[in-house]
Amino acid sequence: MVRSLGGWSRVLSLRNRGEETEYDSRILGGGEFASAVMREAEATIARQVKNRGTKTIEEMIRRMCRESGVSEKELGSGGQRRRVSEVRTEIACYLSQEMGISMAEMARRLGVGTSAIAMAIRRKNSKDSLK
Repeated sequence: MVRSLGGWSRVLSLRNRGEETEYDSRILGGGEFASAVMREAEATIARQVKNRGTKTIEEMIRRMCRESGVSEKELGSGGQRRRVSEVRTEIACYLSQEMGISMAEMARRLGVGTSAIAMAIRRKNSKDSLK
């Protein structure tokens, strides 16, 4: 925050006048930016906690397999058929973003390694950002 505010003299000036700026030492940027990032993070965490309380991983996998026409057995066996990989990616992204499930836990449930989960999520996020 020191650099964002224009140096120590500016920070001391604000302190002497009793003005406070919002900040978080983990976030590089001004007070408004830090506040926006923290609000977004809090909303994400609240959504994940809510979703974790109402749905189980197994229920989500079962529902998404049923909707896509891919069997849970094929999904869990690490199959590489294109449709199976697509469904696995969709499930992994949902479990990560909406439920806050770790990649290691997803890998165990989806029958692949942690690196496969990480690559699938990264690839999906890259495709989404190009749209």
